[in-house]
Amino acid sequence: MVRYFKNFNYLMFASMLALIAIGTVAIWSAGNARSEAVFHGMWKQTLATAMLGLVVYLALSIADYRKILEYGSVAAYGTALVLLVAVLAFGAKIYGGRRWLWFFQPSELSKLCIIMFVANFGRRFREFGFLGFVLTGIAVGVPLLLILAEPDLGTALTLVPAVLIMMFSLRIWRKGLFVILAVIALCGSAVMAAVYEAEKPGVTEERRAAILKWVPLKAHQVKRVKVFLFPEEDILGAGYNLRQAKISIGSGGFSGKGIGKGETNHLKYLPQAISMNDFIFCVYAEETGFIGSLALLALFGMLVVPGAWTAFTSNDERGEALALGVSMLVFAHVYVNIAMSIGLVPITGLPLPFISSGRTFLLTVMAALGMVQSVATHREVGK
Repeated sequence: MVRYFKNFNYLMFASMLALIAIGTVAIWSAGNARSEAVFHGMWKQTLATAMLGLVVYLALSIADYRKILEYGSVAAYGTALVLLVAVLAFGAKIYGGRRWLWFFQPSELSKLCIIMFVANFGRRFREFGFLGFVLTGIAVGVPLLLILAEPDLGTALTLVPAVLIMMFSLRIWRKGLFVILAVIALCGSAVMAAVYEAEKPGVTEERRAAILKWVPLKAHQVKRVKVFLFPEEDILGAGYNLRQAKISIGSGGFSGKGIGKGETNHLKYLPQAISMNDFIFCVYAEETGFIGSLALLALFGMLVVPGAWTAFTSNDERGEALALGVSMLVFAHVYVNIAMSIGLVPITGLPLPFISSGRTFLLTVMAALGMVQSVATHREVGK
């Protein structure tokens, strides 16, 4: 236990507690603006979930992550696959997708399961060179395709960079990773260019249809990319959410309007369906302003940077890969969520860690960070 307290990453733990407190207040404020009474007490559910998550976090930080990976990664991966198949077969259909199985989201839990699996087996895959790269791709690709089938593009977008940085850390055919990154960048640019050409003003419907039939996106995803490319074209229709999000953030000014006093939220200009989840940063930014937003980013930095430092100081490849994967996952969530709120990336349904409402996501992130803490507390143990 002496080593545990000596190596415990107190900065990461303190920033997590601060983010939980901020998130509880933000959810309270966003919930009070909703007309349905059930949402007024959502902050209590979030706080209760955080208390449970804290128990999980501390338990995992005490346990040896090596044993968890060795004896639990296969079971976790298999469970994730079963749940992802089950949600497609029996999950509730909400907003056109099947993402919920009873009271939780399997896609959220599967992110940690996949990271655990790659961290544990990456070294073995590496020994096979290109074949190891293929095996890793299959291991990640199968659950990723199931997640995309829900559909849940946002989860897939955050999982890919986490896995790629783990593969780079584990030296799984690094030359191929650079090729993959180049292909991803090229394909992304091609899709953006195609949507731009199809949706720009003056294009005939025939030409639009001819171009979009080659674009691997669903209609609502094309619409989101269009809003990103032409944010001012349909501000009362498809671009309404982004427009109101920017107004909400900008109206907070330097110091904000005060907790619970955000006009855009309470007057329902910011749609209620997204105010507690994907766009809760807008609620927070309006009420706390530039100062509060900067403080929030600093807290996320004090969460991600110590996680990355834990990876670099680890004396075990599995621990390094695990800590890097979790840190990148959290960073990707923070970057994409805030960037989409200000129009830097296309809008996608993605929660902000500790701030958005969502019990499954909160528990998963706290469990993942608990395992990163375990890497820190066990780093003096031999390989």
